[in-house]
Amino acid sequence: MSPVVSPAANPAANLVADTPTAARPWVDDPFAEAMRTGRGPLWLRRADGGRHHLDVERWCAPPDAADRGLLLRCLAGAVPVLDIGCGPGRLVTELLALGLPALGVDLTGAAVARTRGLGGAALCRSVFDRLPGEGRWGTALLADGNLGIGGDPHTLLTRVAELLAPGGTLLAEVEPGTVDERVTVRVEDATGRTGPAFQWARLGADAALRLARAAGLHEVERWTVAGRHFVGVRRRE
Repeated sequence: MSPVVSPAANPAANLVADTPTAARPWVDDPFAEAMRTGRGPLWLRRADGGRHHLDVERWCAPPDAADRGLLLRCLAGAVPVLDIGCGPGRLVTELLALGLPALGVDLTGAAVARTRGLGGAALCRSVFDRLPGEGRWGTALLADGNLGIGGDPHTLLTRVAELLAPGGTLLAEVEPGTVDERVTVRVEDATGRTGPAFQWARLGADAALRLARAAGLHEVERWTVAGRHFVGVRRRE
């Protein structure tokens, strides 16, 4: 979740700049404080009044059973591994502990600092910024709802395909059911404090796989662990 460049240059920066200071989502909002403390609760508050929980405590805890399913697939797959939107770094840190070359990228400086403090490698950068090893990553991860980055999943998946090596794999977490929506949201904390509005997306497996095919990625797997849902797609050789 990097210093944000202009919206014209970076789909991740598709922000609603509605404050004089042009505050940045994930950076100038309650999420950054949660990354420093390791505590929520936080939500994505929708423009229609609904909200979606952000599981800060789980992200800041050691990997759980569903995470271990991702890690095992990384162990069995191609390296190096790129964790997109790595947050506080539980996955990239564990990958390095397992002996796999791995790098996290995240917009939030506090999240990157937390990752590095755990011994992980991370850059404070957007997935749409220039990244090391473009076209040579064996595996990419989009966990914890990060298919929503930028609010335009087709553009995001096309970018991931550019980052992957031929035959490289994306492992992505998806929503349960047939969700396929684009929403305007703000990060909100328990006191009702919110950050700037930005675009986000939520996709179930069918919608994610349809857009992945359009980006040149073909399905290799679907699985569910502990109520969390995932898909694996691969760039053609």
